[in-house]
Amino acid sequence: MITANGIEEIRALAGRDLGTSEWRTVTQDLIDTFAEVSGDHQWIHTDPVRAAAGPFGRTIAHGYMTLSWGIPMLAELLRVTGVGMALNYGLNKVRFPAPVPVGGRVRLRASVLEVTAVPRDGVQMVRAFTFELEGAPKPACVAESVTRYYL
Repeated sequence: MITANGIEEIRALAGRDLGTSEWRTVTQDLIDTFAEVSGDHQWIHTDPVRAAAGPFGRTIAHGYMTLSWGIPMLAELLRVTGVGMALNYGLNKVRFPAPVPVGGRVRLRASVLEVTAVPRDGVQMVRAFTFELEGAPKPACVAESVTRYYL
């Protein structure tokens, strides 16, 4: 794990590889819970019998479920201290190149693309997120995560 203490140490992370998180296994219980929270009950996620005859041969995780793991997985790689507030500013270029089947394992590979100054003595960090799907040639998700840090 990398620790950045304060704005200057955050600035120094620009261009740095943050590494990979631990693998996380996708279970039907997690998919069903996400369906309840999100309201997305499409059968490719929640109906194992129907999904077995569908295009993926079994249920698949919601793309947004995989994306939502970015913050807890990033917490395994980067700890920021010495700031008054961190603000999730959004995402850039989100794509879901490969479906994540139930039973699949996903991990986050992250790097800091840039750190720039923002008003009120803050900085904005843009990170590349690649959610690797174990054994798959394509990632499950790729995105740029944007966070602002203020004193």
